[in-house]
Amino acid sequence: MSNEKIKNFTDLESWRKGHEFVLKIYQISAEFPKEEIYGLTSQIKRAAVSITANIAEGFSRYHYKEKIHFYYNSRGSTTEVQDLLLIARDVGYIHYEKCKILFEEADILRRLLNGLIRSAERQVKK
Repeated sequence: MSNEKIKNFTDLESWRKGHEFVLKIYQISAEFPKEEIYGLTSQIKRAAVSITANIAEGFSRYHYKEKIHFYYNSRGSTTEVQDLLLIARDVGYIHYEKCKILFEEADILRRLLNGLIRSAERQVKK
């Protein structure tokens, strides 16, 4: 993909990795207790969806400062999901190792988002 022009938000590596991450969050949260459907389950799903939704919305913004704002929101949602994963782990809804793997995937995603933010910031300075 590095040699191809990015034409759509789905071409962004950060969105693709984020989408895979969202699907994993949906899978793992489906195993949470039913009494959490309006609590932790709902919150972690909304935070995860916010990751890719903000990338998509930022991509479509014309001004780079607006893009950066949405990419920062995406990064914040990534960290929110990490916090919710730790809560789910600590109350016994997910196993320690699964939490660790997802936490590390979120770290990778955050680094990709940092690159996206830096790229947009360079455009502002032009």
